[in-house]
Amino acid sequence: MDWRYMPPLAALRAFAAFAERGTLVGAGGTLGVSHAAVSQQIRSLEGHLGVSLVDRTGRNLELTEAGAVLAQACSEGFGNIARTVEDITGVSDARAVHVSTTPTFAAAWLMPRLPAFQADNPLIKLLIDPTPKLAELSPGGIDLAIRYGVGPWPRHDSQMLLESPIVVVAAPALIAGRPVASPADLACLPWLEELGTTESTTWLRRHGVEQGAVGAYMQMPGNLVLDAARGGQGIAVTVRAFVATDIKEGRLVQLFEEPQAGAGYHLVTRPGVMRPGLRTFVRWLARQVPTLGDL
Repeated sequence: MDWRYMPPLAALRAFAAFAERGTLVGAGGTLGVSHAAVSQQIRSLEGHLGVSLVDRTGRNLELTEAGAVLAQACSEGFGNIARTVEDITGVSDARAVHVSTTPTFAAAWLMPRLPAFQADNPLIKLLIDPTPKLAELSPGGIDLAIRYGVGPWPRHDSQMLLESPIVVVAAPALIAGRPVASPADLACLPWLEELGTTESTTWLRRHGVEQGAVGAYMQMPGNLVLDAARGGQGIAVTVRAFVATDIKEGRLVQLFEEPQAGAGYHLVTRPGVMRPGLRTFVRWLARQVPTLGDL
């Protein structure tokens, strides 16, 4: 960044306060200065940039198009700074640790283990956000994403938590008497897929079944997929660690396995020092998998 071309911080601060409050008087009250001082700072900023940020032709002051763009940037920038300051000074310790993960991982692996964490750490609040969508990690927002893949993820720190291949499984009754030599042999059977994902259809097409499933096809929340598979309602593509016991005890049959080096669930965080509650939770998660060790 070339700091020589950055506008004065005081002027940006005054403009951001005006954009947030909508009036010079409101901005002055927020900053503890007069409305005239806010106006002077905004004019100084416009002079520095050579761009009009406020339309003064009407009865009320309005942001210009350029002003609206800068206001958005100021809101995001100052907001990130404020939340980061809260994190590193400990002010945000009372805020819940916000965790984004897939519904399947939450139901099959995380939730059964959380009572032990809460018993050992009763003062740390957790906010578990199960969603198949990739989450953006930001100060004051989502602290930790637990996601399946190979990694690493650009501009993020990541650590393998649970390494496990993808498998295709079904209840024994669903495939009884049916020879399964290739993925094409499964296309006419019912398939299950987590809402918001394309795991099943993508797997079939990757293995030469271009038309995908031609039999019954159901989408549902991820926490229901494995129960439906165990009940014989369809074939599921999932992570082997979630169904290893089911396979061992005969509730499910593994039809295909897709090993991929380094594939598994990773702990993904923003670079830098973690706030205490997040650090405690990440270290606890690491201890749940003996091969991972302590962070």
